Amino acid sequence: MTPNPAHPRVGFDEVRDALLCRLPEEKIALLRRIAEHWPATAGAQPTSTVAPESISVPGRPERPLLVAPRLLKSRGLGSGRGRAALIHAVAHIEFNAINLALDAVYRFRGMPADYYRDWLAVALDEARHFELLVARLALLGFAYGDFPAHDGLWEAAQRTADSCLHRMALVPRVLEARGLDVTPAMIERLRRVDDLETIAVLEVILREEVGHVAVGTRWFQHCCALQGLDPDATFLELVRSHSAAAIRLPFNDAAREIAGFSAVERAGLVAIAELGRPITTAEQ
Repeated sequence: MTPNPAHPRVGFDEVRDALLCRLPEEKIALLRRIAEHWPATAGAQPTSTVAPESISVPGRPERPLLVAPRLLKSRGLGSGRGRAALIHAVAHIEFNAINLALDAVYRFRGMPADYYRDWLAVALDEARHFELLVARLALLGFAYGDFPAHDGLWEAAQRTADSCLHRMALVPRVLEARGLDVTPAMIERLRRVDDLETIAVLEVILREEVGHVAVGTRWFQHCCALQGLDPDATFLELVRSHSAAAIRLPFNDAAREIAGFSAVERAGLVAIAELGRPITTAEQ
């Protein structure tokens, strides 16, 4: 049967192409085409006899310059440049999140149909967030790439490339969940300088990121069930072993609960954060 050109087939090769695409606008266009034409029924899900490629560097533009996190300077929000630097940092996170969601689709085969639909939906949201932030940057006279950034999110993707369980635990439920904790403080800082336009964008992102972390929770628990593992104990052990330094107080406990963190997990994360905090003079 000749394929209907109005409904082109898409599969893992097309996801790889989007992941490797370097230009943000083209990457997002490819993503939207994939999401539009991805099979809706479980029986029609793409299959492949070719193992996913090892992708050390995803598609990204030449700029921003990537540097070590310690080399990134924090800027005050009293100037347009300072606010642009903050917006740029969030835009870079969202661009990385597009690649992370695409990689979650491309890398982990044999998952239920809902898994792929979930992560394509997340990728679409991240793309829209990126576009909102880039538009805000433009109004301030800047563009994506005008400030340096770091590569921590993609480094985490490489470390978890061999395990969907580890990926779901340590990327959405640790690194992306950190955004739930820090975004309210960003919003309050911006409120002090009356930047209501940026606040409106961050409020959209915060609301939708809760759902993205919840997607990570759903599929982490699915992977645990397949392996007969206790989700609470497994998650906390993975965090202690691999990501303890990324756990910092304070937490947005209400958002984390909505995103699927159990009471045991939340208490365990507090204990990990407390263990890693500096000892104060009064405690010595």
